[in-house]
Amino acid sequence: MLMRQPCPPLQFSYHAPFGATVHETGVQFSVFSRSATAMRLLLYNHIDDREPAESIDFDRDNDRWGDVWSLVVPGIGPGQLYQFQASGPWAPEQGHRFDSAARLIDPYADALAGTYQKSTDGVIRPPRCVVVDHEFDWEGDRHVRRPLSESVIYEMHVRGFTQSRSADSTAPGSYLGVIEKIPYLKSLGVTAVELMPVHEFPIRGIHGERLRRPNYWGYDPMAFFAPHRGYAHGTSPGAQVNEFKTMIKALHAAGIEVILDVVFNHTCEGNENGPTLSFKGLENQVYYILSEGRHYSNYSGCGNTVNGNHPVVREMIFHCLRSWVHNYHIDGFRFDLASILSRDRGGNLVPNPPIVELIGEDPLLSDTKIIAEAWDAAGAYQVGSFGTPRWAEWNGRYRDDVRAFWRGDGGTLGALATRLAGSSDLYHHSGRMPASSINFITSHDGFTLNDLVSYKEKHNLANGEENRDGDNHNISDNYGVEGTTRRKVVNEVRTRQIKNMLTTLMLSQGVPMLVSGDEVRRTQRGNNNAYCQDNDTSWFDWKLVNKNADMFRFTQSLIQFRRSQPTVRRTAFLTGQPIEGRAVPDVCWYAPDGNPLDWGQGELAMTVFIAAPPRIDDPEGLGRDILMLFNSTGSPMQYVLPAVGTSLNWTTFLNTAAESPHDIFPLLNGPKPPKNHTIKLVPHSMRVYVSEPSAI
Repeated sequence: MLMRQPCPPLQFSYHAPFGATVHETGVQFSVFSRSATAMRLLLYNHIDDREPAESIDFDRDNDRWGDVWSLVVPGIGPGQLYQFQASGPWAPEQGHRFDSAARLIDPYADALAGTYQKSTDGVIRPPRCVVVDHEFDWEGDRHVRRPLSESVIYEMHVRGFTQSRSADSTAPGSYLGVIEKIPYLKSLGVTAVELMPVHEFPIRGIHGERLRRPNYWGYDPMAFFAPHRGYAHGTSPGAQVNEFKTMIKALHAAGIEVILDVVFNHTCEGNENGPTLSFKGLENQVYYILSEGRHYSNYSGCGNTVNGNHPVVREMIFHCLRSWVHNYHIDGFRFDLASILSRDRGGNLVPNPPIVELIGEDPLLSDTKIIAEAWDAAGAYQVGSFGTPRWAEWNGRYRDDVRAFWRGDGGTLGALATRLAGSSDLYHHSGRMPASSINFITSHDGFTLNDLVSYKEKHNLANGEENRDGDNHNISDNYGVEGTTRRKVVNEVRTRQIKNMLTTLMLSQGVPMLVSGDEVRRTQRGNNNAYCQDNDTSWFDWKLVNKNADMFRFTQSLIQFRRSQPTVRRTAFLTGQPIEGRAVPDVCWYAPDGNPLDWGQGELAMTVFIAAPPRIDDPEGLGRDILMLFNSTGSPMQYVLPAVGTSLNWTTFLNTAAESPHDIFPLLNGPKPPKNHTIKLVPHSMRVYVSEPSAI
């Protein structure tokens, strides 16, 4: 009888069929172009060489297989610098934009080196592609595989997290700099970082000039497979590859997953007036959605739209995701303007789009998280209906409804309740669960949480667009003074409102996403579109960790509570029906006087009772019953605990109107409610009670 022997950990690297593949005797270069009449490989010795050291022509008869040009160059290996050059028709009315002089970035390049060089001859000289060997000592690292329902996501920018002088980093603004701050992330308690784009995007202008408004966010891709060279600490070509992997391994060792924000909806080549850097010069009519041949459809708001449901482009996206997962151990993806992936080759929204289905069904991506920003810049809004149940979504309705409720907008009580309970109106009908909803109140795009309660209007003059850019619909308020103030009464209500929204976020069913810095009241001074602010406006100010230590403690305690309490992490929607083995429903809604809530009431005030899950869903008995009291009115309100809770032993978990350390009790040992069960809440505040374990 054969005995099964233990196997060493599988070092699984993924080799795409295109790009540069390292062999024992050399490197194979493969690129797609069906309309090119000639193809050349340009080899460079140094990143600052203006001209290639060698130009190798592909043999049309022997080096072309169908629409794929492929050849092997012996005697070279990892670190080799290269570009492509393609000849073909210049016929914009037919979608062709070949330029035999253009130096082209390989769409499948694993890394880029250098930057755009100044041009005196009209030829654009973009960064060089780097041949990469993905050999890396992962030391047994694997995906963390934490269930999405148990996740707390932290959206952050690699450079901005450690670039400021206050970060005191030995590798500021880099992947290695993030490693230095892992203890902070662990202390905060988040389970996943969602990195704003780390695939390649331009640092300078295409003629080497320093940009007045540089792209800071990174939503301007130029090489989907390549980690951004600008976040490497080392300077050798391809250093970013190993540094990025080192960061992932370190985050995984700390139990923190990594989700990438990927931008498969447009590229930095722009419209018909934009440069030819890669896709345009290889097969323009395949890679982009065109109208009337020469014009670029602009569903992204960025000049062009990637033709995601063309079979060739679909294959590229598919291979790209596999590469990030298996070469870099990425745990998941957030798809920017994902509704564009629902558009066919004519730009029409279609049911069951092939690329969306492919991503959801791919067996090699099955243990990753896939999250859609389920809208685009051309009016598509698919929140609640994007893809299959495999997909989660950024819940834009959650953001808007929670903001509106806490601002005091009339008629928002029911909407707040629906979002608090997991947004079943959006997800239940299609067989999804609460974890399909990625709940957020702020994101990189818009006000920070501090600014949301400090500014009524955007203040984007520093962007150089006369304050025309950025969203005008912010659902924000300043509570009497625009911007910073010393007025105590204004600052007190702002602090309560920040705590109110953080509490709502962390105690809602679904998956919370927190933006980096909101836990310490980071401000952008009213700028709600800081895409070009690579400076203190956008960078994490580490002095705030001490200055606003009370807010950090409050957020940290909330996250700790959420992660310990299955009561707020239900895997199925609340029903209002009795809990198995108990005489109480899983959720009840009450008016402040303790009677059942009249949803037609005009006041934005209520009490919510959420029961601990049944033992079948909570075998360790960790769950506690929770009472949440909301007062979003401008007046003090008196509350009476409802009858459902009068027999339970309650303790205070938090009170957003109290000063630290009495605003939150992470050990769940806060004071008990008054014996007469009558409680007074100040304006714009909430209070949360939890039952003692013996009561369950």
